[in-house]
Amino acid sequence: MTDILTPLPAADATRSRAAPAPLLDIAGLSVSYGRRATSGRDAGHDRVLADVGLSVAAGEIVGVIGETGSGKTTLARATVGLVRPETGTIRFEGRDLSRLSTRELRDFRRSGRVQYMFQDPLRSQDPELTVRAIVAEPLAATGALTRRERVARADEALALVGLDPETFGGRTPGQISGGQRQRVSLARSVVTRPRLLLSDEPVSALDASNRNLVLALLDRLRRELGLAVVVISHDLSSLAGIADRVAVLYRGRLVEEGPVARVLEYPRHPYTALLTASAPSVRREHRLLPAQLRAPADREPRQDDVGCVFAPRCRFADPECDTEPDTVSFVATEPEPETAVAASVTATGVVTAADTVTATAASVAVTPAPATTANSVSRTPSANGTAPDRTHTPTTRPAHRTVACHHAATWRENLT
Repeated sequence: MTDILTPLPAADATRSRAAPAPLLDIAGLSVSYGRRATSGRDAGHDRVLADVGLSVAAGEIVGVIGETGSGKTTLARATVGLVRPETGTIRFEGRDLSRLSTRELRDFRRSGRVQYMFQDPLRSQDPELTVRAIVAEPLAATGALTRRERVARADEALALVGLDPETFGGRTPGQISGGQRQRVSLARSVVTRPRLLLSDEPVSALDASNRNLVLALLDRLRRELGLAVVVISHDLSSLAGIADRVAVLYRGRLVEEGPVARVLEYPRHPYTALLTASAPSVRREHRLLPAQLRAPADREPRQDDVGCVFAPRCRFADPECDTEPDTVSFVATEPEPETAVAASVTATGVVTAADTVTATAASVAVTPAPATTANSVSRTPSANGTAPDRTHTPTTRPAHRTVACHHAATWRENLT
């Protein structure tokens, strides 16, 4: 039996190098939840995601950042079919998951090609099962392996995340620490050899040492397994060290997306600027403080259901923000000085270029500029034949993009 690090066959590696399409491609995604009638509100629907687009390449870590209620978890749950979208497409390996029947979706989940790592391992792990049984559970759903093979694969996955199978395999979740439980969740997520992992707030409940350990494991696994990872987080500092790109959500809208180094250094949306200013570990000393970016307390309240979604909290909002065009335009920002761009390329492997992306409620149209590249990963054997290497190949990809803001120049002058 081959171990969990066995690379894909050569035919798959060749196809990965040649294919420009991302592994995961979400376009025009909108999701609403039903709302019960209350004393002050009628029954209806609350829109949680509005026209969101996101792409992820093999071997890439993409962070989705936003405050509580921004739609981050709904985006992840919709991707794995736990929530049905109103509009939009969710393409994984070219297949639209949002159009699958109930039976097709069940079979797809059992295949283990996409795995979801829940936020709270204590609530998502059966307290009566052993660690080994918890990790092997997804393999039992496929019915493709014998019991002995499932145990062997579970032990390999535990070893991969730094847990000795002999020491921890027979314990229950209540007999191990929080950091160890999170690593058990990670082992459970990779035991099926998935192509895509969605990790919901993987370190929010951990102390600093375990937090860094889990983040380092995610980074290592994407490199060794060619795994595409989407990390859901409300903490920018958690993503700064491992993410290739970051997407910023605010009240269900994608307001900014780009290489993580560029977004942190040159935020192009006032909400992103507020996030970076509020994170001491990533905030630059010369930047404005959060209090200098928030709307004044004495300003007259603005309607929060018309115009720019961030206007009620934006210090620089003006009457023009009360109107919103029918089409939301994502315009790639102009290049920064060469030194800044070079640093971005070194940190993320992404060469930025001027793309214009126009998103409507039903579709997303992309007009790429030439010479845009991003990480596309083929899984080929390394020199020792045990682990795949990451191979960078050109892939068309939107560069640093943000919702067009008519007073962007004003607040950016105040930011630097």
